[in-house]
Amino acid sequence: MSYRFENTTLEHIPGVVALQRECFPEPFPLESLWQSNHILAHISTFHQGQFVIVHESQVVASCTNMLISTSDWQAHQDWLTTIGDLSLTNHNPQGNILHGIDISVHPSHRNQGLGKLLYLARFDLVRNFKLEKYGTVCRIPDFQASGTKQLSDYVQQVVENILVDRTLTPFLKMGLTYAGTIENYMEDEESGNAGVILEWTP
Repeated sequence: MSYRFENTTLEHIPGVVALQRECFPEPFPLESLWQSNHILAHISTFHQGQFVIVHESQVVASCTNMLISTSDWQAHQDWLTTIGDLSLTNHNPQGNILHGIDISVHPSHRNQGLGKLLYLARFDLVRNFKLEKYGTVCRIPDFQASGTKQLSDYVQQVVENILVDRTLTPFLKMGLTYAGTIENYMEDEESGNAGVILEWTP
């Protein structure tokens, strides 16, 4: 297939909105998904940090990023407190951490290397902006279905490659380092409302 990588622009907004529900179906809450006004704000605030991949005029992958301070990153607060709101009002132009907020790849275009391509773009952004590191908090959508009672046990088994999580496992394979967990990170039933802290340092 032929894919085109671009920074997100106004023409991509409807495609990014449509992609969100394809990638995060119920029970993931609709109110946590980007709408047109949010993506417009992301572009206006930090255009260099918003990426899409297009196939035959359809947005099939996207990612959203912002800059935050080292102290805000190390605080490891819940998702909404960290970003401010869905318009990313806590973006800090002087921030030294590239914070990955979202990555979405259409189910029909997975296993094509698109997620890796978006991550390589994130890593390049860290290098080009001479930032301290890249940091994100990852969903663990297979946690609840796994039957594992303790969050820490589940995450450790995924880190040790005993269990596979459809989101966390690929990120670890991309070279991201496990740096802890955050309980009550966001409303996310599949993940037990928790998130896994991941970092990458150039």
